[in-house]
Amino acid sequence: MRVLAVDTRRREELVDVTERVREAVRASGVAEGACLVYSPHTTCAVTVNEGWDPAVTADAVTYLADAVPRTGSYAHAEGNSDAHIKTMLVGSSVTLPVSGGDLRLGRWQAVFLCEFDGPRHRELWVTVG
Repeated sequence: MRVLAVDTRRREELVDVTERVREAVRASGVAEGACLVYSPHTTCAVTVNEGWDPAVTADAVTYLADAVPRTGSYAHAEGNSDAHIKTMLVGSSVTLPVSGGDLRLGRWQAVFLCEFDGPRHRELWVTVG
């Protein structure tokens, strides 16, 4: 397993970690298999989506902020209930194919760490097998 350290800059943002995950896959020496990218945080998720146009990630952050507002009648008293819910909706991991010793993604796809309670120091755990 490799641990990728990611420092986020804003409360809510999507950080492209594709090349770092790709490096972990290549370093693993696995030619054919799968790559698990997992967030061990309860207010930070992982997803795959378009990485070419930054408007896509901006739209995702805006949509989730509208769907799950920061303030509401939440029972959790730490002030980050929305971040927990957004993480549940997006998910804590993605599994990606490995072929030819490299990460296999669609033409426009990228891997994103989804920060919902930043800025923070985060980790992603990457396992290839």
